[in-house]
Amino acid sequence: MKAEQAPLPRILVLVSGSGTNLQALIDASRERDFPGQITAVGSNRPGVFALERAAQANIETFVIDHKRFESREEFDAALMAEIRRHNPDLIVLAGFMRILTTDFVRAFRGKMLNIHPSLLPKYTGLNTHQRAIEAGDTLHGVSIHFVTEELDGGPVIAQAEVQVAPDDAPKSLAEKVQEKEHILYPIVVRWFCEGRIQLGSDYILFDGEILKAPMRLPDN
Repeated sequence: MKAEQAPLPRILVLVSGSGTNLQALIDASRERDFPGQITAVGSNRPGVFALERAAQANIETFVIDHKRFESREEFDAALMAEIRRHNPDLIVLAGFMRILTTDFVRAFRGKMLNIHPSLLPKYTGLNTHQRAIEAGDTLHGVSIHFVTEELDGGPVIAQAEVQVAPDDAPKSLAEKVQEKEHILYPIVVRWFCEGRIQLGSDYILFDGEILKAPMRLPDN
């Protein structure tokens, strides 16, 4: 008699836009050995293409429209209730364009990841590609971090670098960074589902050891 396999970790993805990182995660999750399953995709904006991507993959979707709430706290409470209904093991922010309240972040501490288009701690917030160009940076990139109360300030798990060419504009630089995003995010989600990464008080454990610097995806 075969022993029953443990259920795969449940992944819930939050989106606000077209969902290219969501698509990368969906594609990765279809690999036979992927250690997690995307069970729901939620958005704060109705009608975005990311929801269509999820529907095409037969993944349950939901919308909590932030415009229907008078305060950030009310929106977060509604979103938190919907997330708890799905009971995920991991929440993945994939282009989710909302600043979350402290109560929300604390409720899901250690089980929420975010992707940010810069080499953190450089360029938290918006317009990261423009800011990197204006600063004359020769290296730019993407970071994946645990979500904590500080905006874009949680411990960084992994980064990938891109070269900034002299003729790069924000659009061309964004395209280069996005290519790296689509490779790196599924790798980090895989690590989480395999139990290889955990959030400590202000540090990350990777395979049981304190991660002293973010893991790096080689620039090629």
